[in-house]
Amino acid sequence: MTVETIAVGQEDHPRHGRAAGFRDNVSGYRICATTPEHSPELWHRYLAGAQNTYRHFGNEQVLDYDAVADGASTALFFAATDAAGTVVGGVRVQGPYTWVSEVASLTPWAGRPGAADLSLMMARRIPRGVVESRAAWVDRNAARRSDLAAAISRCIAHAPRLLGVRYSFATVADFTTERHRATGAVVAQAIPPVPYPDERYRTVPIWWDTSSYHLFADRLQYLMMRGELRAMGVAEPRSSRSIRALHRGGEECRSHAR
Repeated sequence: MTVETIAVGQEDHPRHGRAAGFRDNVSGYRICATTPEHSPELWHRYLAGAQNTYRHFGNEQVLDYDAVADGASTALFFAATDAAGTVVGGVRVQGPYTWVSEVASLTPWAGRPGAADLSLMMARRIPRGVVESRAAWVDRNAARRSDLAAAISRCIAHAPRLLGVRYSFATVADFTTERHRATGAVVAQAIPPVPYPDERYRTVPIWWDTSSYHLFADRLQYLMMRGELRAMGVAEPRSSRSIRALHRGGEECRSHAR
């Protein structure tokens, strides 16, 4: 595994309005972390890809496209591009949140078992900073699709580091949880899954804690994550504790051509 690492200064990462990124040499794609304001053309191509992908699976409504298209609710997004500059995947990030009532993705639990406990989880974490990843997608025809999906999951883990908060939150289909766990995520197992956006899915809440995800991440994924953060100008602090796998045996984005 190698990650192309041309380090950029702290002033160059997306929290300061600049695009940063890395090349994942496992999947072969370049991934850019930026904002809709800084990279509007890339933002609209990311959204178009998300819309096409979600429409293919019959759940386009969960994107809430009209509400998010102007980019105002998106603090950061990641877009993966191939050698030709085609966007082949990505994810967007909302927050940091101030109130539990802002977190619309809790709505599917309303009136269901676990709703109160999930709201309490969110309320307890918000003071330390919570961002939420939404509209993750990977082109179904992309080469090395599973490796690209793993890279997008790592981006969700990177989001709170780039935005200066502690937690990353997402609601995901339960069949994707092993991929997310490999990047250090922890499923809120006490919260029953919900059939969202429809009965084909069992959706669960999942958390990344920047203070401890290294304890849960697979060794290879964690090493990639450290290299990717360095490439984006973010230092990953060393922990005195071994990561889970040891027990269990920026490049600035310069071009978004089509």
